[in-house]
Amino acid sequence: MEKYNTLIQMQRAFFTQGKTKSVSFRIEMLNQLRKLIKTNEKPLMDALKQDLNKSEFDSFISEIGIVLEEIRFTIKNLRKWANPRRVKTSLTGLGSKSYIYPEPYGVALIIAPWNYPFQLSIAPLIGAIAAGNCAIIKPSELTPRTSRILSEMINGNFPNDYISVVEGGVETSTALLKEKFDYIFFTGSVAVGKIIMEAASRHLTPVTLELGGKSPCIVHEDANLKLAAKRIAWGKYINAGQTCVAPDYLYVHKRVKDEFLRLFKESILDLYGMNPIQKGDFTRIVSERHFQRLTSFLKDGAIYYGGEHDLKKLMIEPTVLIDVSWDDEVMQDEIFGPILPVLEFDDLSSMVNKLNSRAKPLALYTFSNSQDVQSYILNNVSFGGGCINDTVFHLSSPYLPFGGVGESGIGAYHGKGSFDVFSHEKSILKQTTLFDLPFRYPNTKNALKKIKMFIK
Repeated sequence: MEKYNTLIQMQRAFFTQGKTKSVSFRIEMLNQLRKLIKTNEKPLMDALKQDLNKSEFDSFISEIGIVLEEIRFTIKNLRKWANPRRVKTSLTGLGSKSYIYPEPYGVALIIAPWNYPFQLSIAPLIGAIAAGNCAIIKPSELTPRTSRILSEMINGNFPNDYISVVEGGVETSTALLKEKFDYIFFTGSVAVGKIIMEAASRHLTPVTLELGGKSPCIVHEDANLKLAAKRIAWGKYINAGQTCVAPDYLYVHKRVKDEFLRLFKESILDLYGMNPIQKGDFTRIVSERHFQRLTSFLKDGAIYYGGEHDLKKLMIEPTVLIDVSWDDEVMQDEIFGPILPVLEFDDLSSMVNKLNSRAKPLALYTFSNSQDVQSYILNNVSFGGGCINDTVFHLSSPYLPFGGVGESGIGAYHGKGSFDVFSHEKSILKQTTLFDLPFRYPNTKNALKKIKMFIK
């Protein structure tokens, strides 16, 4: 514990020097990070393969490529974001000018999860660097090879008093959370998010919590069913469903349920082929504990497709459950695996009421060609973000801040959102000295009457 306190004090001392407030320094560090990622692309892919059996294709599009694009976008826009910006001044501030100065918090703690162990460590770091902070990254112990590569990349190429990776298990996170940070960024489960927020509250430390929940996917009767089936299968089963914004369950209109399920089965076969476990290129479940939790869901409802699993390989093939009810265990918490329960509906408003009786999800996906249906769902359901006629893809845009609401999270990042989340906006009013408005002072005759002329 003492060593973490020493590390934090070193970073605080480095931050106090003011070097990180230079935009040129931030851009230099982001360029250095980009070069490191490109140089270590092969070792990163090898580590992700060993930890999660990720293919090179999945590793690049969901881990490495998305981070490289985020760095490129940030470097391109950083000078504009970092500049003080002038805002309007109210009439009562006659003679003054108003500005907002973005400034870094100081020393940030980034706690990353295991499902996208590289992307979800580096994407917040990009924001922390861009905003001018120092940072300590705690990667997941469940993906040890990726954590080791991260540590070698960062600790071997950046000063520890600026950016540092700290490896370890739950005890490491617990020890870090006892220390005082200026900002905490956490990605993980709702249960652990509550622990993070409680620890942060002891020091009144601001937090961003990227959590999860049961993200619904709605297929209305007027949807393009074939395209919906393909896009849902991709969004659900990428990374073996271990994605915080993966469709957690389907709500399919009763009239098209049978046809959709047939097309969905075809899409799974087209994307992953027969016997993906035997082929050995499907992403594995991260641990035996998570595997056992997931396979316990297979007793709920009836298996429409899939269900095969291999404990030795820690693999579960893409699976679809039907005849599921809200009382089943699979519908109680976020699944976070390649198992997709299917519910049906025939009345849109009743289905929306059911969604609103649950915790607010991180994502929601609607497949419909009707503007009325799309608008009704968007205007009547609260959720973090999502897509119309697609899944997961909203994550890839640096123009769309990503985050949850309610139990699915606090704060949003990506693109400028990453800069904003790690920046405090300091409000400054610059007053003129050429004249002074006398009615602001209580000893002015008829001061109240004059003030009321301005404030109506």
